[in-house]
Amino acid sequence: MGFGDLKSASGLRVLNDFLADRSYIEGYVPSQADIAVFEAIASPPPADLFHALRWYNHIKSYEKQKASLPGVKKALGKYGPADVEDTTGAATDSKDDDDIDLFGSDDEEESEEAKKLREERLAQYESKKSKKPAVVAKSSILLDVKPWDDETDMAKLEECVRSIQADGLVWGSSKLVPVGYGIKKLQIQCVVEDDKVGTDMLEERITAFEDYVQSMDVAAFNKI
Repeated sequence: MGFGDLKSASGLRVLNDFLADRSYIEGYVPSQADIAVFEAIASPPPADLFHALRWYNHIKSYEKQKASLPGVKKALGKYGPADVEDTTGAATDSKDDDDIDLFGSDDEEESEEAKKLREERLAQYESKKSKKPAVVAKSSILLDVKPWDDETDMAKLEECVRSIQADGLVWGSSKLVPVGYGIKKLQIQCVVEDDKVGTDMLEERITAFEDYVQSMDVAAFNKI
């Protein structure tokens, strides 16, 4: 189990693939697992590894709160996919330039050389961040919205659905699909920003139109 060497291109690719369908290393909130992996990375992942870069930028925003994040920090080899060999090796007493903690440490004195290198890396990161747009994780969702019966006004039903507005939500094309006995369901596409809009929120808002909507199902869900 592990990511391999996170200071190498191959290790970062493993991390990127691991985060393709995850927001965090473990669970659904930032934790000490994220801090342990973050601190093992020498510098921000390249732009083409956008899953890893998205996660890196997000975890860095917890710089001041890292000590209060939940969980217990474990050895780096305890995290990551099970089919990757841990090549990080045992921890040693000495540190070279590649082991500098970008968060800094309040418990250890920092040499002038290490401090200078850390500041240079932070400056490089901030420079790249200012030049490149933030990577936003999005998904395309196809929804099936079912009416109560064949007498339900489907035009009004669709109007109600499209009236739902939220930051990170864009409605797309739609069509009516027969389901039997003269009843048709509304099949409608939308694109959402994953951090802002979820399927639970959509279902709650759509089924709130209880005069028209019997139920809502997710017919298809694809990462963009």
